[in-house]
Amino acid sequence: MNYSQFLDLVGWAATLTFATSGALLAVQKRFDLVGVFVLAGVTAVGGGSIRDVLVGSLPPQVFKNESVIWAVLLISLLVWRFYNRVARLDRPIYYLDTLGLGLFAALGAERGLTFGLGFWGCVFAGTVSGVGGGILRDVLAGEVPGIFYRNRDLYASAASAGALVVFVIYKFFPSLAALAIVLGAVTTIGLRLSSRWLGLGLPPPREQKP
Repeated sequence: MNYSQFLDLVGWAATLTFATSGALLAVQKRFDLVGVFVLAGVTAVGGGSIRDVLVGSLPPQVFKNESVIWAVLLISLLVWRFYNRVARLDRPIYYLDTLGLGLFAALGAERGLTFGLGFWGCVFAGTVSGVGGGILRDVLAGEVPGIFYRNRDLYASAASAGALVVFVIYKFFPSLAALAIVLGAVTTIGLRLSSRWLGLGLPPPREQKP
């Protein structure tokens, strides 16, 4: 497997993971079939499309590869048809969302490097790629995006850390590009999961005394 094939594999894994996460949330919200497809679609391709616009890759990749849309449609149909076999939706949504977050954050940073962005550009591209789809999903589902809750586990900051790892390894060890993506994704996933398990989070603002 060459590097291009590896990127395609990771991209498909991230897209299908986020699509499943979005479809499950849509079912949980009692959306109809069209709603399930729309929520799965924006979750799967929203972040990547925003990233492509930012780096100047137009039109976004999803519109150049319609097989992604067909795959999202298939996942939407499967989740809509067999949702009653999922005993508890919250846990699958969380873990699928975490996996997609890590993969997209790493891919977003790699995409930024490919288009010649510097440190901040790559970290921002990775963060937006990771959290963009989830933000759109939450807004359409009528929820406040999780990144705005200070009492939730790490999300955007975890994506930023993963993107940072990709940038550093890719920049100083270009021959380890594939490993950079893997370690970046693992960093994001590990930070988010450990923050929930250990109750970690960013410090809240200090309370102002009257």
